[in-house]
Amino acid sequence: MQPVPSAAISPVFVFPNAVNFFLGDQKTHKQVLTIYNVYDTPVRFRVLSTAPDKYNVVESEGFIKAHCSLDIVVRHKDVRPANCNVTDKFRVELLEYSTKKVLGKRDVPATLNSGIPDRDNGNLDESRGSEKYSFESRPLSRESTSRESSGRTRSGPNSFIILVGLTCIAGLLMPNEGECSAIPLQLSCHIKLVLAFVLGMVTYDIMQP
Repeated sequence: MQPVPSAAISPVFVFPNAVNFFLGDQKTHKQVLTIYNVYDTPVRFRVLSTAPDKYNVVESEGFIKAHCSLDIVVRHKDVRPANCNVTDKFRVELLEYSTKKVLGKRDVPATLNSGIPDRDNGNLDESRGSEKYSFESRPLSRESTSRESSGRTRSGPNSFIILVGLTCIAGLLMPNEGECSAIPLQLSCHIKLVLAFVLGMVTYDIMQP
């Protein structure tokens, strides 16, 4: 087992901040991690884990274009009571595209909870103490890149969330600052990056069971 390179030069943006699976709700056994590249150049990424045998990951390594994001599907494949209330961690690393030097890293806790999600109380408490983790540096097992429909059912997103999402989409369709266009309103890349981030969070909220 090779050690994980230690470097934390550039911030790594990942959503959500923690992944929660629930023993009694099969729909939660598959979650999505979104990795954002906020930089002006493409970057490589890789996803490591403290317990790689417990998870399947689509595209555990690859690259992300500048100012783009990528959804990583994570599936818990060892769902049983013995693994409940055990917190593993995913580590998302960004690397230079050409040299593969580690630019930054972000740890995302992953917990299998007993029962079903309590939608009235919101997210679970993400603080899990000060445990120390040992990360596997080998790639996680891959699934087919086809992403099945989750089949989630819910009452539907509220109108405000939909309005925010449509506003973000409209902003992203605006011409970039400095481009020749008949549309007078132009947005900078930084504003569009914020809109893309908000749109990602809105999309995640809509897709929640």
